[in-house]
Amino acid sequence: MTRVVVAVVSTLLGLLALGGCATAPTVSAPSDQVIALLLPESKTARYEAVDRPQFEKVVADRCPDCTVIYANANQDAAAQQQQAESALTQGAGVLVLDAVDAAAAVSIVGQAHRRGVPVIAYDRFIQDADLDYYVSFDSRRIGRLQGEALVRELAAGRTGPDDPPQGVLMVNGSATDPNSAALEAGVADAFEGAAVEVLAEYDTPDWSPDKAQEWVTGQLTQYAGRVDAVYAANDGTAGGSISAMKAAGLDPVPPVTGQDAELAAIQRIVTGDQSMTVYKAISEQARTAAELAVRVVHGEVPVTTSRVQGVPALLLSPVPVTLDDVRRVIVDGGVYTTEEICVQPYTDACTAAGLLDAGTS
Repeated sequence: MTRVVVAVVSTLLGLLALGGCATAPTVSAPSDQVIALLLPESKTARYEAVDRPQFEKVVADRCPDCTVIYANANQDAAAQQQQAESALTQGAGVLVLDAVDAAAAVSIVGQAHRRGVPVIAYDRFIQDADLDYYVSFDSRRIGRLQGEALVRELAAGRTGPDDPPQGVLMVNGSATDPNSAALEAGVADAFEGAAVEVLAEYDTPDWSPDKAQEWVTGQLTQYAGRVDAVYAANDGTAGGSISAMKAAGLDPVPPVTGQDAELAAIQRIVTGDQSMTVYKAISEQARTAAELAVRVVHGEVPVTTSRVQGVPALLLSPVPVTLDDVRRVIVDGGVYTTEEICVQPYTDACTAAGLLDAGTS
């Protein structure tokens, strides 16, 4: 049976004071039966709800004698460094690392390699690090899908070619997440040549919905009457942005993008508060990373489908989701059931969207 070890970061940094003496912890050699999964934060629902359990399940199926060392850094780069050190000390034979801060994570990769331990970058690429593998989605493609959705929404509201450009607030992801820059580049690709004016941009610390809400609130005052849409990099920042606009009395809420297809976002799409999200098969991503980790820890050289800056990579395809796609992509695809989506107060909206029969609401 696969064992799961949850790493606890000690403020003693691995030194135990016993009777006035400090004893260094035992350092285990890298093991072909120990896999470390290091995730960045828990504010985004996916990590604890999907990534971790799916990863652990596949490892249990593929390698029943393996141990998974699991740690979540709660958006603290220093804590993640300590968690990585702890995992290596416990004999991790491979690190699957979703970096809090890509720049800080370079040292984690270097430390692992000095012990002969390969590193799989998970979800977030780590620039300037000698990575062994990368498992993620094409973030620039996601940004383009988001930007194209906004351009279509805004074009539908234009009356003619002489209309002035429409104003967009850009609620980007965290500046420490390399995916954020790729998302922004994709949005810029989509906006090129469109009658869109970016009013202001914000790099959301820790992808925090509360920070996004606070910033959008201020921008609505500064650009009163000029905000025609909001680019939100993920569903959490979308939720914060929508809360700000509702509090400001905007009805209906201007088009807002998202990413991750969180349940709350799907419900907002059904009610018309959020215009779209991007579904990433996160469970498939976690399963792919786990399968790769088992093969790598056993010394295999797996075949990959692409390369990112020279790093062998497995990139999965994102899918845009609007109201018209909820049934096909989300319900029929087994992401959420109508029973999960269509709870009160969403039953009437679900009926109007054709997700429920009139008699069931």
